[in-house]
Amino acid sequence: MSAADEAGPEGRSLGQLFASATAEMSALVHEEIALAKAELRQDVKRAGIGGGAISAAGVLALFALPVLSFAAAYGIHNLGLGLAWSFLIVGVAYLVLAGLFGVYAIAKFKKIKKPERSIASAKETAAVVKGVKPHPRPVASGNTADAKV
Repeated sequence: MSAADEAGPEGRSLGQLFASATAEMSALVHEEIALAKAELRQDVKRAGIGGGAISAAGVLALFALPVLSFAAAYGIHNLGLGLAWSFLIVGVAYLVLAGLFGVYAIAKFKKIKKPERSIASAKETAAVVKGVKPHPRPVASGNTADAKV
């Protein structure tokens, strides 16, 4: 049952119907925008966490390079278990941490997906709007400038 049927035999005026339709369309558009923002905010947060983890992995790998270089140099010079092995253990620990951060970042990036609910809602709205036929306006015969607009 439509809103005009519920109003009784007198119904609502064309202006009231248009104002109601405009308000409802505006509310629908605002709700769809809010839904899209909420979905994108969640994905941006995941991307930010993943980006931070990638950055941490890069920094740790960068720290590992000089440490591993020192360890290799000391290792070649000093083949016994001494200071060089200590450098080597620290360097490998940095690389293991960098690998863990990299795996964590990849897991976060894989959870990012397109805003499916917003897309479905927009398609549904577009389908409804396509079915609406505008009421033809009569063209005023007195002023041709208004008819071109």
